[in-house]
Amino acid sequence: MSATTLIPSDPTMVKDFATVFARLKPHMGVLDVFLRGQLESFEPEIREMADYCIDTSGKRIRPALVFLSGWNGSEVPAQELVRVAGVVELVHLATLVHDDIMDEADLRRSRRTASRQYGPEAAVLLGDALFAHALHLAAQFPTTEVCYAVSDSTRKVCAGEIVQTLRRGTTNITREDYFRVIDLKTAELFRISCFLGSKLGGFPSEFVDAASRFGRHLGIAYQIYDDLADFFGQEKQIGKTLGTDLQSGKVTLPLLALLERLPADDRALLVDEILRRREPDLAGRLRQMSELGIFDMVAAEVETELVHAEAALGPHGSLAPVGLLMQLCETLRYQVRNLRAPAGV
Repeated sequence: MSATTLIPSDPTMVKDFATVFARLKPHMGVLDVFLRGQLESFEPEIREMADYCIDTSGKRIRPALVFLSGWNGSEVPAQELVRVAGVVELVHLATLVHDDIMDEADLRRSRRTASRQYGPEAAVLLGDALFAHALHLAAQFPTTEVCYAVSDSTRKVCAGEIVQTLRRGTTNITREDYFRVIDLKTAELFRISCFLGSKLGGFPSEFVDAASRFGRHLGIAYQIYDDLADFFGQEKQIGKTLGTDLQSGKVTLPLLALLERLPADDRALLVDEILRRREPDLAGRLRQMSELGIFDMVAAEVETELVHAEAALGPHGSLAPVGLLMQLCETLRYQVRNLRAPAGV
């Protein structure tokens, strides 16, 4: 069975996130002005560094989730949505800065990572400064609910990063461990983006709960896709250093599945690579993943989460945000199918 048969195909679907987000161009323009305006709040000595991070923020999926979850058809975004979109984007940027330090990654959005640009010691503090400013902005809402929700989510994201860091260089990881980490480090920001967008958009509490569940499942699906792309993607297409998970000893779902399916001798060699006892053989691991059907297995997990995401929104199909959010599921399906297979496969 090929990966294509696992992921349903719809010829009318949107094939990339940029196209889905095209209707948000006015919203993203206002958000960009807002984020640039925040640079003045940073000390002069680090403004250039903060600007560098904002300039490499990529697709801005999380702010888009805020705008789409709060969508009312207007081309002019509500200021509350812009502000909270800025908050979640700053939290996300902070996590990327820290991630790239721990992964020893060279590229992010086809540019040098902040760690490579400024050094890991300065970059880790830059990430902290971005976190702090996000919470500062959240505290400016007239209700404490926003600041409470953002700070709670930020703590969970950090907890996920900590657990993942402590488990680097070990193979004592179960699938439950893996899903717990990505629920915290990735899905939580997707969830809070949908929660805050629908909440500030004035939608009923039943939809706010449904949008939150949608965001969580979409976030899990997206992280599994991202972990798959680390092995099967193309660096030019993905825009970041590939193979960093194996290089840094991070056991993601593709590696877990490979460990489960390899014969004992090959499994022992892979364990040595994860524990950094020997140089990683990325090309060899890609061949084994292809031979053992790892791509299809991981792609099926993405599909499972997307089905759950769609089911959460099913009862609310008459509301304006639902069709737009559903498009994201189809787009991610296409992105999974579009990952290249290893050379020669």
